[in-house]
Amino acid sequence: MSAAAPKSQTRPEATAPHAALPSAQDDGAGSTGRPPSDRTGFRAATDYSGYPVVAARHPWRWAGTALVALFVAAIAWSLLTNPRWEWDVVAQWFTAESILRGLGETLKLTAIAGSLGFILGFILALMRLSSSPLLVSVSWTFSWIFRSAPLLVQLLLWYNLGYLYEKISLGIPFTDVRFFEVQTTTLISQFAAAILGLTLNQAAYSSEIIRGGILAVDQGQLEAAAALGIPAWRRSTRIVLPQAMRSILPTAFNEIIGLVKGTSIVYVLAYSELFYTVQVIYNRTQQVLPLLLVATLWYVVITSVLSIFQYYIERHYSKGAVRTLPPTPLQRVRRFFSTHAKTSEVAR
Repeated sequence: MSAAAPKSQTRPEATAPHAALPSAQDDGAGSTGRPPSDRTGFRAATDYSGYPVVAARHPWRWAGTALVALFVAAIAWSLLTNPRWEWDVVAQWFTAESILRGLGETLKLTAIAGSLGFILGFILALMRLSSSPLLVSVSWTFSWIFRSAPLLVQLLLWYNLGYLYEKISLGIPFTDVRFFEVQTTTLISQFAAAILGLTLNQAAYSSEIIRGGILAVDQGQLEAAAALGIPAWRRSTRIVLPQAMRSILPTAFNEIIGLVKGTSIVYVLAYSELFYTVQVIYNRTQQVLPLLLVATLWYVVITSVLSIFQYYIERHYSKGAVRTLPPTPLQRVRRFFSTHAKTSEVAR
């Protein structure tokens, strides 16, 4: 019976390294043409400083860009060469005094109805979030009614309120004491009916927008603030509202832009805003399309200005939520030209 071999006796090839170190006579490259190695056996880093920098090629992107550019050029050529657009008539009426007065009335309706609508909507949103069943019910019912009725119907109802109530009075309820009394037809003018209809309709939608933004804030933020002993009003204005604004702003600006265009429906009250003024002019001159284009261009100008304000306000409220603020359009242009200038210099 043979004895087992001692543990110290092992096969020589078991302790051999996987790769032998280069010998002293090795010139570094060896016969295989590999990069030179140092004495520890690690290969030296390759020097890429002499390699040219070549920009990545995107052939499909350029093809798509060329097709879109061709399509835009075709539309622009059609707009410029078709005489039926009557651009001379558009230029004649674009800055006419009557058009500018109508534009001023449109901006006035938008500013008043938008401001009052969002203030009332903020109050309704707080009522909806309160623990009072009565306040919640009143807020829900208000939003339900004014979101259900078309805006045109609301405007006509407010304008004809004198048919339902001949006089509007202010006094002590359920008594004959009156402090103020006026004829409804005197109080509810075209302007008042337009403001009432636009404001109440806007408030119904704004309340849901603001409520959604408040609910989007993490509940842990309020719990942490309450644990630190921060007062409730300060928690709402300094913690909840700034975070809720990031969710509120995009939809709120959409509502304001919709309100700008929604003021055109006030023409049913014969109120001299932009669209009604344009209608009066083209009914007299029979230049329908050019004057409609005048109104369209002014609406485009207003919405473009509002979109610029939206971008910068959203950028302001994104502080603390993103590591780097999104670049402004001017910063993007500067970055584009600086990057392409550096690429051109390297290519040379």
